[in-house]
Amino acid sequence: MAEAVLEVVLHNLNSLIQKKLALFLGFDQDFKSLSSLLTTIKATLEDAEEKQFTDKAIKDWLLKLKDAVHVLDDILDECATQSLEMEYKGLSHKVQSSFVSSFHPKHVAFRYKIAKKMKSIRERLNEIAEERSKFHLIEMVKEKRDGVIDWRQTTSIISQPQVFGRDGDRDKMVDILVNGASGFEDLSVYPIVGLGGLGKTTLAQLIFNHESVVKHFDLRMWVCVSDDFSIKRMTRSIIEAATKKSCDDLDLEPLQRKLQRSIKWHKLKSLLACGGKGASVLVTTRLEKVAEIMGTIPPFEVSKLSDVDCWELFKQRAFGPNEVEQDELVVIGKEILKKCGGVPLAAIALGSLLRFKREVNEWHYVKESKLWSLQDEDYVMPTLRLSYLNLPVKLRQCFAFCALFIKDERISKKFLIELWMANGLVSSNEMLDEEDIGNGVWNELYLRSFFQDIETDIFGKITSFKMHDLLI
Repeated sequence: MAEAVLEVVLHNLNSLIQKKLALFLGFDQDFKSLSSLLTTIKATLEDAEEKQFTDKAIKDWLLKLKDAVHVLDDILDECATQSLEMEYKGLSHKVQSSFVSSFHPKHVAFRYKIAKKMKSIRERLNEIAEERSKFHLIEMVKEKRDGVIDWRQTTSIISQPQVFGRDGDRDKMVDILVNGASGFEDLSVYPIVGLGGLGKTTLAQLIFNHESVVKHFDLRMWVCVSDDFSIKRMTRSIIEAATKKSCDDLDLEPLQRKLQRSIKWHKLKSLLACGGKGASVLVTTRLEKVAEIMGTIPPFEVSKLSDVDCWELFKQRAFGPNEVEQDELVVIGKEILKKCGGVPLAAIALGSLLRFKREVNEWHYVKESKLWSLQDEDYVMPTLRLSYLNLPVKLRQCFAFCALFIKDERISKKFLIELWMANGLVSSNEMLDEEDIGNGVWNELYLRSFFQDIETDIFGKITSFKMHDLLI
């Protein structure tokens, strides 16, 4: 996040210069010199942010830079506050119109204090800039996409992605649920197990919403169990899923009684104790041990996608439905796709990343990224890191803000945008207001696969979403 912090401070620094507050306070040349220095450093930060994962020296250098920039930001805050105070007292115009007035005794103490701080931070940043040269960082040009997305078209860019390569798995599990052993047992538990990003939840959703399953089961409930497991919270979630109403009971015993009344089962195994004949629970987990403990049949292992299905998934995100595929990009894309290892989330994230890049050298850069050396059997995390590092700085800040939310939490889209606005992460421009900009930011993060599992109202407008648990 060093780049994001530096960009904010550069904006504040240039704002003081443009308003002539730096001249007014006597630090005009200092501020201009710092602005030039930070602009030069900023040009290499994208390369540094990526290389920090494989080079500890660069990671330490970025931390030093970030700390120094925070100190500079504090100094700028002091200058801005002093300026506002003098403006409030009616001194601003007088002082700006007279060089002699800037040495008014009332301001000498402040200027002396700031001068000492400025000297210290300037020396510190010069040392950091000199140290940068030994890393041989490359200056990189940020992608420009003005006009690619019309932020006001908030519904047209949202679409549920097509699922590839899971029809066979879906049909097999549906057959087991509808025609298999579930009809002979009180409660059958079917575990779906696989690595993060393989699409376990997607497969479970396909099964849950399949026409045969809908017809076969009188009652279907979808409940999310977080790492912070609580029987009370889980019971409440089951009741709410069964009744489609909010449940405010706080104690476990009345919750269990309400659960029994709502579902009209004698008991549930353990909590769930025992349901009616044919009652079934479909469970997704990354851990085979959990699957073995819970399952009444051997776990169903989700396989990796074939090269063909993986390409179709990638292509859907990278090119969209109407774009003519460039032959050169197709060749490079298939090489990049080998790094996905058949993991759907990796293919989706890569396709979403490259959707905004149309130059051959940009695709080559992704293919040759040093982040792939961190793979170590994990095909998802290098892809997610690449996607994050390729976000524009403002979007990175907005996404990082989402760390406030807990795993598996359903997040209100409107509430999140309001939080971004309240914290100054999105601001209006000449054409769009803050809410429009916030909608645009949300849409792009969704397109890049940082947000998923959306819910809509009766008009098709997105109301809430989740983040993939690998991102939290």
